[in-house]
Amino acid sequence: MKISVKARETSRLPRFFLHFLLIFSVIPAGFAQENRLDAVMSEVADHVARRDYNKALELFRSLPPEQAESAEIRILQATIMNAASRPVEAREIANSIIRVDSNNTDALMILADAAALENKERDRRTNLEKVISIDPNHARALNDLANISIGSQNLRAAAAYFDRVLAADPDNADALVGRASVYRYNSDPRNAERLLNRVSALYPNWAAPLQERARLYRSYNFYEDALEDFSAALKLEPDNYWILVDYGQTLMEVNQPQEALAALERAIVISPNDFMAYVFSSAIKDELGDYAGAERDYLQLIRNKPDYYFAYEAVGIIRMRNQQWAGARDAFLEAFRYAPAEFSYALLAAAAWMRAGRQTDPRQFLALVIRTAPRDSLDLAMLRLYHDLSGDANVTVMIENERNISAKSRMLYYLAAYYDIRGNRTLADRYYLMVQDLNAVGLLEWRINEIVMAQRGLGLRNAR
Repeated sequence: MKISVKARETSRLPRFFLHFLLIFSVIPAGFAQENRLDAVMSEVADHVARRDYNKALELFRSLPPEQAESAEIRILQATIMNAASRPVEAREIANSIIRVDSNNTDALMILADAAALENKERDRRTNLEKVISIDPNHARALNDLANISIGSQNLRAAAAYFDRVLAADPDNADALVGRASVYRYNSDPRNAERLLNRVSALYPNWAAPLQERARLYRSYNFYEDALEDFSAALKLEPDNYWILVDYGQTLMEVNQPQEALAALERAIVISPNDFMAYVFSSAIKDELGDYAGAERDYLQLIRNKPDYYFAYEAVGIIRMRNQQWAGARDAFLEAFRYAPAEFSYALLAAAAWMRAGRQTDPRQFLALVIRTAPRDSLDLAMLRLYHDLSGDANVTVMIENERNISAKSRMLYYLAAYYDIRGNRTLADRYYLMVQDLNAVGLLEWRINEIVMAQRGLGLRNAR
């Protein structure tokens, strides 16, 4: 069961399982033949290739104790446990091996992978650093440390780790792709493309360099080249969630929403508990006017990532469109809970609350928010107007004197909504039109203003 470095890149096995294969390749041949170990491991590999990790793990029970208890087999078992999102069991096996052999780098890598699954970045880094203290050229540990450095935006450290790998192994696939990504982040497209062209030639049946090169092309607006590389990557890995998400995002950027949605919905089927595909699918449905579908996707996005408060914002807008005021209030309150410095959410929640019931209902909530607003700010003045239900003349003067277009637009919208709630439609329409005239398109309030004007037929420009 020997496997070459070049051959492993053409394998249909998940890339984490290369560790499995490299360990297994050093088990003595006589040992591997005993009691059908070769056949069992081959069957395990087949299940892993199908990502049926639990069935793969069941096969270890068929091994006799003298084989099942070997360090090599237990490392393989723990590797698959991590892949099956069972880090506690993987850690137990690794720790039992380390108690006997404290310098076992394979067991330390199991601990690092388990820590990654549990978002314990300090433990992960500690174990990876111990690995390279034992084996300074340990490629996977160095690559993992490089990727951690990218995540913490320490690109200099990431480059240094990748360069250490490439100094020892110039054809290391992961380091070549990783180093290219650092070049991309550092706005060095020529070196990024040079490395990606090289790794694609070395490993033509591996999707990762194609995906990274497509990202590079997309970042410089070479969309046709990007889509070509994403398509080629999908032919190699049609069920790769992140390639599908990247592909869908790029199709959005070239104004192919239906094709983008098809790619994103494929990604959702593959990994329904990830959140990123829902970020884009919900936005597409929202833009296409499928508000019910968009709301479903936003709500699923919230379930998958509750702190993504922009999804609460989007749900609130859809419910405002449908005049579901209590539901809109609840959505904006949740957004404000996660982003307490965004006073727009507090004002939108208060406005919806007033429409859903009595105009004094949000008073207690507003009293708490007022304590946190900056002194002498327009936000504070508007919060007090909604709390006190008086003082609109002073607020109007402050808005008229405001020179920042974005701030002026925001506050004009809330002044319009205030008069709307208070029953003065003439003044409300006047201020809604003023918001439109300022044309601060990127604002949340401008988008809501569009909806109001369309519903009232107030001569909306740039209608969606």
